[in-house]
Amino acid sequence: MNYVFQILPALMSGAWTTIWVFALTLVISIPLGIVLSLGLSTSSKNVITLVIRWLLNIYTWVFRGTPLLLQLIFVFYGLPTIGVVFDRQSAVIFTFVLNYAAYFAEIFRGGFAAVSRDQFESATVLNLTRWQTLRYIIIPQVVKIVLPSIGNEVINLIKDSSLVYVIGLGDLLRAGNIATARDVTLVPLVLVGIIYLLMIFILTVVQKQMEKKFAFYR
Repeated sequence: MNYVFQILPALMSGAWTTIWVFALTLVISIPLGIVLSLGLSTSSKNVITLVIRWLLNIYTWVFRGTPLLLQLIFVFYGLPTIGVVFDRQSAVIFTFVLNYAAYFAEIFRGGFAAVSRDQFESATVLNLTRWQTLRYIIIPQVVKIVLPSIGNEVINLIKDSSLVYVIGLGDLLRAGNIATARDVTLVPLVLVGIIYLLMIFILTVVQKQMEKKFAFYR
């Protein structure tokens, strides 16, 4: 038990890194994903719009089709060869945001596509503005539709945060590995697993509460 208390500060320091990577990525990538989904969903035949939609499709294809680990290595180790240099923290946030925004964009695009066009027509009959229609009718339905998928990605993000270990950022997994190698015991890794499970448990509870909140939207 004394050993646990000895290594706990190092593990909690690593957990803090995991948490801020998770929080910053989520706060930036979800709004960005919503904006990108609107660009992907537009039906305009304007040449500029078509080019933008084509570029967005290429972007989501690349970031969803290649491993996040490869993207992280490319940004931190590859881009400096052409003069683009990131520090560790910036490389992590830049890569994670681009990766997760691509996934969220596709999720929200599917959510918007699942809402019947009749909803917009009904809102027009009620003399609602487009903003009122989106805020009070469309967005609550979209949120209800995408919540399970968003929840899965959020949980994946907690686990994917361990990939920052590859560029030397001191996250929870790195702290556990260092303690295990130094003390030749599996206790640190067991504690790392428990901390990850605790974080995922909290996120799962929050997700369930949000699903209940939006359950009455049809």
